[in-house]
Amino acid sequence: MAAPDRMNDFLTAPNPVDGGLRHARRGRRGKRLVAGIVVGALLLVGGGATAAWFGYRASLDGNLERIDAFEGLDETTRPSAAPAGPDTPVNILVLGSDSRISAGDPNAWEAGAQRTDAIMLVHLSADRQTAAAISIPRDSWVPIPGYGEAKINAAFSYGGPSLMIQTVEDLTGVRVDHFAVTDFESFTTLTDSLDGVEITVPDGAGGSVRQAMNGEEALAFARERHALANGDFGRVQRQQAWMRAIVAKANNNRSDPLKMAGFLEAVTSSVAVDEGFTFDRMQELFQSAGDISTNDITFMTAPYSGTGRSADGQSIVVLDRATFDPLMAAVAKDELPDLLAANPDNMDVLPAVVQ
Repeated sequence: MAAPDRMNDFLTAPNPVDGGLRHARRGRRGKRLVAGIVVGALLLVGGGATAAWFGYRASLDGNLERIDAFEGLDETTRPSAAPAGPDTPVNILVLGSDSRISAGDPNAWEAGAQRTDAIMLVHLSADRQTAAAISIPRDSWVPIPGYGEAKINAAFSYGGPSLMIQTVEDLTGVRVDHFAVTDFESFTTLTDSLDGVEITVPDGAGGSVRQAMNGEEALAFARERHALANGDFGRVQRQQAWMRAIVAKANNNRSDPLKMAGFLEAVTSSVAVDEGFTFDRMQELFQSAGDISTNDITFMTAPYSGTGRSADGQSIVVLDRATFDPLMAAVAKDELPDLLAANPDNMDVLPAVVQ
C-alpha cells in the first residue's frame, strides 16, 4: 500500500502587474502556472523528506521571484491584524492568468490588459490539521474599491495585486497573508517532471477510470470549458482535480530523491511570491503542516446562485451571499471544518470523479 499522501504548505506563483510593483529581478521570462499547481506543489513534501529537500535551500531560493504585492494597502482597514506567532491560520491568495505578460518585467504590464483566469483562496488551519482551496469564479460580480461593481478578475487588471487583495479581503472578510499569480505556461513542465498525473474521470459507461495524463494532456484537460455542461464552473473543478492529482503524485514520489529534486526545481523556477513569503516562512509551513494528507484538504468552489447579466450586458456569476458569507466567516474564524460538516449538501466540494 502506498504511504498516505502528505502535503506541507502552499507555495504560490508569479505576479505580473501593477506599475508600482517592486520586483527583485527584472526581465526574467514569464513564470506562469495554473493556480492549482503552485498551491498543490507546495502543499506536498511531508515528514522526513522536508528537511532533505530544504537542503537545496540556496539553489531553490535563488529560483524564486519576489514581488511587493501588498504595497499601498492600509493596515487599519484590513479585516484583521497581522497574525502573530506560529499557531495561527494562514491564508494565501493564488491567481492564475492566461496572459503572456512576463511576471518579471513590470514594464510589460499595461492597465486593463490582464485579467485573472483563476482565483483561489487557500486556507491552512492554525492547528495544521486541515486545509482548503476555495475557487472564486472569475466572473463573480463584486464591488471593486474605487471602481464600483465589476467582475472580480477586473480588479487585477485595474490595479494589480494590491487592488486584487483589497477586493478579496473586502468581499470575504478574510485577511490575505500571502499572494501569488500564475499562468499555464509551466503546466506541462511541472506535470512532466513527475512523469504525468492521474485524474479520475467518467468511463462513459456509468463508472469511472483513472486517466494518466502527460503535461500537454493535463493542460488541455484544465483549459477545456466549451465542451462542459457547466462551462467555467466545470473548468474550475478540472483545475482543482489536477491540483489534487499533482499533490498525490508528488507525495507518492517523495522517496525518490532525483525525481523530487527535479520537481522542486521545476516548481521554484516557475513561481513568484510576495516578499514576505520567504524561504524560511515556507520551511516553517512545510514542517508545521507535515501531518496533513490529501484527505484533509477540501477543494471547493465558492457558493453561487447562478449566472446573469450586469446592467451593461456582461455575462456574470452571481454569488450566493446567504451561503458565501457564512463560509468566509468560518474561514476568517478558522472554523471551516465545523461549517462544512454541518452543511454537507450546501457546498460545491470537488467530487471524486470529475466530468
